[in-house]
Amino acid sequence: MAFYSKDVDSAFHGAGAKPGLEIWCIEDLRLVPVPKYSHGKFYSGSAYVVLSTSVLKNGPPQHDIHYWMGNDANEVDSALASDRALELDAALGSCTVQYREVQGQETEKFLSYFKPCVIPVEGVYSSQPGNSNGETNQVTLLTCKGDHVVHVKEVPFSRSSLNHNDVFILETASKIFLFSGCNSSIQERAKALEVVQYIKENRHAGNCEVAIIEDGKLVGDSDVGEFWSLFGGYAPIPRDSALAGQQQVDSPVILFWINLQGKLSQIGSDSLDKDMLEKNKCYMLDCGAEVFVWMGRNTSITERKTSISAAEDFLRKHDMSSRTHLTFLTEGLETSMFKSYFNSWPQTAQTKLYDEGREKVAAIFKQQGYEVKELPEEDLQSYINCRGTLKVWQVNGHELSLIPVSEQTKLYSGDCYIVQYTYPGIERDESLFYAWLGHRSVLEDRADAIFHMSAIVDSTRGDPVMAQVTENREPVQFFLIFQTLIVYKGGISAGYKKFIAESGIDDDTYDEKKTALFRVQGTSPENMQAIQVDHVSSSLNSSYCYILQNGTSVFTWIGNLTLSRDHDLLDRMLELINPTWQPISVREGSEPDSFWSSLGGKTEYPREKEMKKFIEDQHLFKFTSTEGDFKVKEIYSFTQDDLTTEDVLVLDCHKEIYVWVGRHSTIKSKQVALNLGLKFLETDILEEELSLETPVYVITEGHEPPFFTCFFEWDPSKANMHGNSFERKLATLKGKTSSGTFLPLVSFS
Repeated sequence: MAFYSKDVDSAFHGAGAKPGLEIWCIEDLRLVPVPKYSHGKFYSGSAYVVLSTSVLKNGPPQHDIHYWMGNDANEVDSALASDRALELDAALGSCTVQYREVQGQETEKFLSYFKPCVIPVEGVYSSQPGNSNGETNQVTLLTCKGDHVVHVKEVPFSRSSLNHNDVFILETASKIFLFSGCNSSIQERAKALEVVQYIKENRHAGNCEVAIIEDGKLVGDSDVGEFWSLFGGYAPIPRDSALAGQQQVDSPVILFWINLQGKLSQIGSDSLDKDMLEKNKCYMLDCGAEVFVWMGRNTSITERKTSISAAEDFLRKHDMSSRTHLTFLTEGLETSMFKSYFNSWPQTAQTKLYDEGREKVAAIFKQQGYEVKELPEEDLQSYINCRGTLKVWQVNGHELSLIPVSEQTKLYSGDCYIVQYTYPGIERDESLFYAWLGHRSVLEDRADAIFHMSAIVDSTRGDPVMAQVTENREPVQFFLIFQTLIVYKGGISAGYKKFIAESGIDDDTYDEKKTALFRVQGTSPENMQAIQVDHVSSSLNSSYCYILQNGTSVFTWIGNLTLSRDHDLLDRMLELINPTWQPISVREGSEPDSFWSSLGGKTEYPREKEMKKFIEDQHLFKFTSTEGDFKVKEIYSFTQDDLTTEDVLVLDCHKEIYVWVGRHSTIKSKQVALNLGLKFLETDILEEELSLETPVYVITEGHEPPFFTCFFEWDPSKANMHGNSFERKLATLKGKTSSGTFLPLVSFS
């Protein structure tokens, strides 16, 4: 394409044109492509450039560039990989994030591309066929760390390498041993089993035995003797492990300006503002365990290369090279982690990627036959049967009042409600509960609604899904189960009436004798709503139809940007609200004076087409909470297998979030899980301006609804497995089902 200049290596021509991974290796000072069958196989004596391209739900694709350096790679190859990564970024319109990867200290994003693991091979990569590149069948001892992505590292084959905190794999020519330290987690043991299976299939063509050795228990078994004989005989592992006492020390955050000669000048620490970053300069942010290089939009490739070299020299000089992640960011592509180190990072209308870069890459994708949408249509598909049974209760203090079926599609903005929807599932009836919180409801009623819903859910068989939703933030699924919904102003609960009386606020609860204005919205007769809004002309919008009631007079107002579908919904909703009304139909621009006088006079209102918001891609996070310290960690390239039974996870879909609770997690109350979801909204990890009123679903493992499983390539058999994650992986490895009998764990202390 036109933006591939003569300065870009020819190996990169056409790079990033299709989703997926592309890998190149430095060989004889040249960049050579690595074939797909060798992806994930890295040689410790080589340096690589890895490009990950993903098609997002909105807009052009996203690119991440990683350059990986083996522990035995020479400096020339490593420097060349760094330069080529920057060239590739320029070729893609300077709209990528770049990561420096060091063998044994790779980022979780990088490792997520190569599940279950990356196990570097000794030697150097050769593009010539038939070269074994130094692979041997010698006895190898590996340590595995991580519960969702695994850091696999070869350690000296010695008894002294073993400890009680980690999981180890001992690979021989005919057998693979898994040794689990007594202090290792169930999740780490389960992930290590995936590595065992990977080694068995890829290094032994599936022809080798597997033995499980568990620390802390003594069971006489031939595998035990064989395992320890490889170390020269059994000896106890010392209880005092050097690893156990390691504490991560918080480092000061320091911002440096990098001049044209690559010299670093400190310009701030800890208290930082975005205004300190200038478009024509490069900066380095030292955060201790992670270092960022920020490159202004107006900087040249030469300046960027100088800055990257300066940052790498800084790491080497301070002996941080092997243990510090280094990330390179172009202005406008800052990660949420980078922005979190600044006091404030103002939200702007600027797109996440440069417009010019977006347009270039989007053009390539369209030529390749991939559809790139700037404004995608909202997904209104119903993933469950919407012909089930609906029950609605109004919350009135500590009491619940069941609303008659004929009235249950009429809600008040000042009240709270509990909604139970029961629908036929695949094997059984499923239930879905909502606590709907009116926009003007009082805090006491909101708290009572959540309490009552949680109590009903806990007493209902089948682990139903529950959710908290707020008026004006309802998810599509909520509207689809109601099909038709009318939301009136005001309220009828005692809490609401008391509040307006004490506050001296006029009671605007809907009354047919008063003036009322309804906005009609929806997409079909199975998804339509009438929302009462303030009866003033500024409430109008050319994208909608309205019903204006003023005593005995009724108008229907048709916005100029509405469709025939909207007009049909207007007629249907008019019939539902009051079939006796005989409305006067007016089109925007031809309103009589009596229409405007009913709204208190004519004023300005939105007349442009209402733009749909971008559909955000989903992100999966794991909750960790120790001694009240709330933390979340993102799981990259997630799949169903990342829903680990010991964990509590949150799937962030931006418009709604799902808190998934594993059967073996420590969270036993759905209300506690709901509170975790609300805490996640407050934290706003991705700096995406999540509203605190975003709908929050709570889902229990084994009872995932279709509108959750649609975000995965879902295998129902995995969701119904028994046992903890280690037992499930072991059953899979041994070729048994979840209900099969597990082989005894061979163990030794």
